[in-house]
Amino acid sequence: MTAQPLTLTPAAAKRIALIADKQSRPAILRLAVEGGGCSGFQYKFDLADAPDADDSVSETDGVRLVVDPMSLDLIGGSVVDFVESLGGAAFKVENPQAAAGCGCGASFGI
Repeated sequence: MTAQPLTLTPAAAKRIALIADKQSRPAILRLAVEGGGCSGFQYKFDLADAPDADDSVSETDGVRLVVDPMSLDLIGGSVVDFVESLGGAAFKVENPQAAAGCGCGASFGI
């Protein structure tokens, strides 16, 4: 079974471009999954200088989203968005593979 690619929304792409510009870095967001969090796995976001050779890469409005193969198995088909609300602003991952999640949206279970 091949993991589905990820999608970066225009709102998330715009925010990543702004952050990358302020830090004088390329507009490349690395999304990874680590063990931990209240639901078993947690999302980790970092700016990357370049994709690794085995990364899955998707692009929206000139901004690239890169994911390593192990993480892609857990989050394939997800949509990465940037949302602003009264509670604050944050990147949000809509993961179709997650069977459970925490209230803050930072961790998930399969």
